Amino acid sequence: MFGFIPHNIELYKLALIHKSASLVLEDGRSINNERLEYLGDAVIEAVTSDYIFIEYPDRDEGFMTKLRSKIVSRQSLNALAVKIGLDTHVISNGGAGIAQKHIHGDAFEAMMGAIYLDQGYEFVNRLLINNIYYRYLDLEELTESENDFKSRLIEWCQKNHHKVAFRTEHDKEYAANHPVFYCKVLVDGMEIGHGVGESKKEAEQHAAFSVSQYMTDEQCASLLDRVDRLAR
Repeated sequence: MFGFIPHNIELYKLALIHKSASLVLEDGRSINNERLEYLGDAVIEAVTSDYIFIEYPDRDEGFMTKLRSKIVSRQSLNALAVKIGLDTHVISNGGAGIAQKHIHGDAFEAMMGAIYLDQGYEFVNRLLINNIYYRYLDLEELTESENDFKSRLIEWCQKNHHKVAFRTEHDKEYAANHPVFYCKVLVDGMEIGHGVGESKKEAEQHAAFSVSQYMTDEQCASLLDRVDRLAR
């Protein structure tokens, strides 16, 4: 898949075991790719920062931070995992629940963590940028896309003197390996949108996205007029 011979093949096997298919040892410990996923997340963010810094020598911190968040988002990593064929090798159990949609992106992070441990930072840096980013990322499309709906909503409310709040709760009754968060968006104390996600951040973005259809001044004015009427 990546065109090199691993030193420790067991790391790569482990990177493909999703937590839903954890192996349980005699001492009760579960073996899956979560630790490698944690490491890979940090590695990908560092490499992506290098990549953007080199590709955009004249852009400011705000631009680079937003672009990095798009590249390392679950949606982006899921897509990259599919493009390189990693999705066909992931081992998991379970149906099409909310957590299942992130399996491939999680495995992508875990695989980068495994490569880092096996080959070192310089190697994974070159592989990720030259073999994956240059081949499969469309930077022009990413720079034009809008996916930080929460920040956009907060900025609009601040500009127009409205109070916005995100109320997020964790559903503890859900399966332990399939965490689910529910988020409500309130403007001036009234609920105007909601969303669900595997993390608090994702749920908040989905909730903000549910309000994004009202993001022109005219549409927001109409929405807030409805909120005012409901509050009476």
